[in-house]
Parts: sequence; structure tokens; C-alpha cells
Amino acid sequence: MPLRLLSVTFDAHDPIRLARFWADLLGREVVEDAGGVLLPGDDTQVGLGFAPGGAETVRPNRMHLHLTSASAADQPQTVETVLRLGGDHLDVGQRPEEGHVVLADPEGYEFCVIEAGNNFLAGCGFLGEVACDGTREVGLFWSAALDWPLVWDQNEETAIQSPHGGTKLAWGGPPVAPKVGRNRQRFDLAPTGGDQQAEVDRLVYLGATRLETGADGALVLADPDGNEFTLSRI
Repeated sequence: MPLRLLSVTFDAHDPIRLARFWADLLGREVVEDAGGVLLPGDDTQVGLGFAPGGAETVRPNRMHLHLTSASAADQPQTVETVLRLGGDHLDVGQRPEEGHVVLADPEGYEFCVIEAGNNFLAGCGFLGEVACDGTREVGLFWSAALDWPLVWDQNEETAIQSPHGGTKLAWGGPPVAPKVGRNRQRFDLAPTGGDQQAEVDRLVYLGATRLETGADGALVLADPDGNEFTLSRI
């Protein structure tokens, strides 16, 4: 049985502050729980989670968000909103002729505001993409794990999308930057049928590695590229 993607979760020194930044930017509500702070998603837009974590950001992160622009005027307006809320411009070596704008949130996580007219993200909503550093193998793994169809599979690049549409999860193919320590971003998942062990067995069969069990009963696993993710009990 496929899994439910609860959130893309970020470790943060100040989870509540970071959650409020993204809530104001995306127009979502903030929900606090014992494990951190959540901006719930829906059938077409992935949720975002923020959990306490003290490690410093080491760039490049293995995933970053892409926000879309419905018109030419939307992109500068989004950038202005980001700066007003406490974000900043970020230089990652982008060229002047590139149409997207690279920014950082208050904890230094990079993200992009994509220019209007991007066909790949057309119809994906404001949070158009979670862009990941990863192999084709890991894209195929997540397609099977979530039961989300492949919507792109060319030149070792892959992307998947919920059957309902919306936010895409994409992997850029090789070369993949070396993994440095534990990732500060991860997918948090839940079994749709309530059987955690059955889902663990299925994920291991697909290529995951079981790492540890958390105090709350959530399991930590790694995908075929070594990226940690969690599977809750319910």
C-alpha cells in the first residue's frame, strides 16, 4: 500500500520563526505539535515541517524548493515579499541570463523563485517543485514508494507527481554531490493502512535501508542515495 507524504521537513534553530516565514509566504496555517511545527499540505501541495535541529547549513543542500510565478509581475512581488519577511538574496553561482531568482530563508535554506512561462512547472501551484540532488534510481524508488507516477525520465533526470497533480518531486541526476553528515531536510511519511512494519518491509524490498527507531516510535530509514527519511507509526 502506498505511503502518504506528510511533509518535507527542515531542521531549524528556531522552527517556529521559520514556520511563520513560510506560512506568511505561502499563505498557510501553522500547526504546532510535539515534534515541531507543520504547515499542512493538501492533495496537490506538499506540506512543510520544521523541527528543532542545531547543525549548521552546509551547502549545497540535497533539496530545495521552487516557487512559481503566474505572470511576469509575480516574480518580483514574491521576491519583495521574501525580503520583507526576513529572507535574503543568495549567490550560488547563477548566471545573469538565468531567469530564476535564488533566495535564502531566515535559516539559510536556499530556494528559487521561477520566472513566469516555465512549462515544466505549469499547473503545479505556487509551491511547484521540491528539487533534489539525486540519481535516477532514487527517483524510481520514490515513485514506487509513494505510488506517484513518473512525469519526467530523461538523461538520468526524473520527476514524480501526485496523481492529483500539484507539487513535483524531482531529481537532477549525476553528478550527485557527496553526502556530508546527516541531511537537515527529509521526507516525513505515514503508512496509509496503519501497518508500519509492512511498509518498512516494502521499502526495504524497494531499496531502502533501516537505520534506527526514534523515541516516538517513528522509524528512520535511508533511500538508495543514503538520504534519511522517517516513517511514523500512524
